[in-house]
Amino acid sequence: MSIVVTGATGSLGRLVVEELLARVPASEIVAVVRDKEKAAALAARGVELRVADYSEPATLAGVFESGDRVLLISGSEVGRRVPQHTAVIEAAKAAGVAQLAYTGILGGPDADFTLADEHRATERLILDSGLPYTFLRNGWYTENYTANLAPVLAHGAVVSNAGEGRVASAARADYAAAAAEVLTGEGHLGRAYELSGDVAWSFAEYAAEFAAASGKPVTYRPVTAEAHLAVLTEAGVPAPFAEILVDVDHAIERGRLAATPGDLSRLIGRPTTPLSVSLRDASAA
Repeated sequence: MSIVVTGATGSLGRLVVEELLARVPASEIVAVVRDKEKAAALAARGVELRVADYSEPATLAGVFESGDRVLLISGSEVGRRVPQHTAVIEAAKAAGVAQLAYTGILGGPDADFTLADEHRATERLILDSGLPYTFLRNGWYTENYTANLAPVLAHGAVVSNAGEGRVASAARADYAAAAAEVLTGEGHLGRAYELSGDVAWSFAEYAAEFAAASGKPVTYRPVTAEAHLAVLTEAGVPAPFAEILVDVDHAIERGRLAATPGDLSRLIGRPTTPLSVSLRDASAA
């Protein structure tokens, strides 16, 4: 039996592997990757590498083995994820894995915004497969807002059509720790965890925290959905993705990413990383 992480060189996957390395011997970990060269450092530490691509079902044959615990990290190609995930689920079922954990989205079947559509469909596919499952319904990563702070500093403004909506984000490392716990612990089969930060923040609070962390003036500028779409497309964001971002902000306005049930902090055994800490670290970097 191995613990298998798909998408292991991605932003979340590499953090999950690091968490696993702190908990179990490297010989028990398998990293599924598209490019072995990108995972050479993992192989050097004793992690087994298996090459596969979600978009090429034939490459998934033999990637999983009976009794494996598998983490399916959702694909990053919006609009293509259902067939990609289907290929992974079918390969996992054919192998007879002992657990298929999936990184979905906060709210699961109740999430009613465009970005959630493929996650809802994937959860249904997993349920229909009959595989032993664990749903990790991840809320927003704080890194979604801290990964590219230069435009915010340049304009001195956080722009959003989320109104007074709040976001219960957590650091990507927090979600990775939860995934590692679910893959190495017991009692998680058949469970759906609603994962989010301990505190939901508003964009006005985010702007104030960023101003404090950077020492620069930053304010929150709420705009209409149409105006936000124009800002994003003028900045070079492809129109289809810009529309998704605007739709997400509308979901935030409706409270869809504000839930704080505490599942994440309970799983990882500590408070989630505060927004102020993530902003301080990102500003320093």
